[in-house]
Amino acid sequence: MLVALMSLSSFAADRAHTLKVYNWADYIDEDVLNAFPAWYKEMTGEDVEIIYQTFDINESMLTEIEVGHEDYDVICPSEYIIERMLKANLLKKIDKNIIPAEQQNFDNVAPFVVDKFQQMSETENVSDYTVGYMWGTTGFIYNPKFVDREDLRSWGAILDPKFEGRIYMKDAFRDVYSVIVLYAYREEIERGEVTRDDLVRDITPERIARVEEILTAAKANIAGWEVDFGKEEMTKGKTWMNLSWSGDAQWAIDEAAEMGIELDYVVPEEGSNVWFDGWCIPKYAVNTKAATWWINYMCLPENAIKNMDFIGYVSVIATPEVRAWVDDRQTWSQPLDLSYFFGETALAVYANPVLYADKTIIDRCALMHDAGDMNEELVKMWNRVKGDNLSPLMLGIIVVVVIAIALFIAMHFINERKQRKLQRKRK
Repeated sequence: MLVALMSLSSFAADRAHTLKVYNWADYIDEDVLNAFPAWYKEMTGEDVEIIYQTFDINESMLTEIEVGHEDYDVICPSEYIIERMLKANLLKKIDKNIIPAEQQNFDNVAPFVVDKFQQMSETENVSDYTVGYMWGTTGFIYNPKFVDREDLRSWGAILDPKFEGRIYMKDAFRDVYSVIVLYAYREEIERGEVTRDDLVRDITPERIARVEEILTAAKANIAGWEVDFGKEEMTKGKTWMNLSWSGDAQWAIDEAAEMGIELDYVVPEEGSNVWFDGWCIPKYAVNTKAATWWINYMCLPENAIKNMDFIGYVSVIATPEVRAWVDDRQTWSQPLDLSYFFGETALAVYANPVLYADKTIIDRCALMHDAGDMNEELVKMWNRVKGDNLSPLMLGIIVVVVIAIALFIAMHFINERKQRKLQRKRK
């Protein structure tokens, strides 16, 4: 990576020509990152140096800004954190007018994404504060050698006894809650008594209790709770299924194929969450001008394509160039209805169904929201569910390890006693 990491004293020396970017790890093509200073110079006539830093979880990034008042210029949080930051007045408006109209790329974002983002607030125009970056769905990665796709038509698959000790669950309580609650209230959804959006947005003690009951009943099937290693375990054929995000699923599918292992991805019929990450300018940003140009730069279709090709996730950019890049009938045999994303002419696009979900799937997806006052209750529920979770497989491994350690200690003690006896005899 050519972008230099400077000392904190250097940051303060010339912040007017320094852009501090805070993004997820492995979430941008390095050529796109490194080309920004030259592009910025061409657009504005000014020099800029990038300080590029990464984070692993939303909450650590938020704490640095909310508590530490870090002066990052542009950040890339997930939708529920964007919503929380809006409520807490931790974001600045993006002054798009500083960019000449003919050089603006913000309208390249799919209207579908803009509409979803607006669900984050009833009082603010969310597009004034954030512009989307990547998006996807949540579903199951699975190994067809052990699991029939029909078995995963429902999130209730996590309760099936034949999957005992064979499921990795994402250790992300919001993501898991927002899909399992759709299963918990599937009958109410079918009867029209509640919508998926209502269930995901309005978190209540009753709904938390119903989700907890399901997750507790599924514990014997859960081999482990993971943040990132589950997809790797899938590529090695070590487990049968993993609740995961679509981008991670595609990574796992590609990696497994190189090892001769077939994997696939499915979104259960009750529905799922559709998640987003977006660019924002946080409250304590210094170089808001360069930050605005950065966000505009990320909306260029050529950059969207490079980033998608590098990181394996789906960009929010929906220009003809992007559609042409994803439309590949030589690779994909079944057309998808992507009219919700690329417009009414995109009724039959030959695209990767893992990354670009068909409209019939998207129609069953809801945006994940900040839990607000119920966040603590969700955390408590999650800790109760995970607290004593030991699948028979994991319990067996622990027992074997404990026995092995005990035997090692016993043998070591016996050998020491023998050595002491021999030493006394020699004396």
